Amino acid sequence: MKITLNPDEKIVEIVKEGLKKTGGYCPCRRDRLEEYKCMCDEFKEQIADPDFEGYCHCMLYYKHKSS
Repeated sequence: MKITLNPDEKIVEIVKEGLKKTGGYCPCRRDRLEEYKCMCDEFKEQIADPDFEGYCHCMLYYKHKSS
């Protein structure tokens, strides 16, 4: 399993700027709940799922399945 940043540098820049403005909370969500702190609980669960491959909610990170 491997986690990488989105290869689209513009998306990475926008999301990282949003994270700075929100104090580390997912900028794509309205509520500032602990489970939305980056790396959010939703993506941590997706990381734990051996069958999941894809982006986190805000498209900052990508999880590659093990081969």
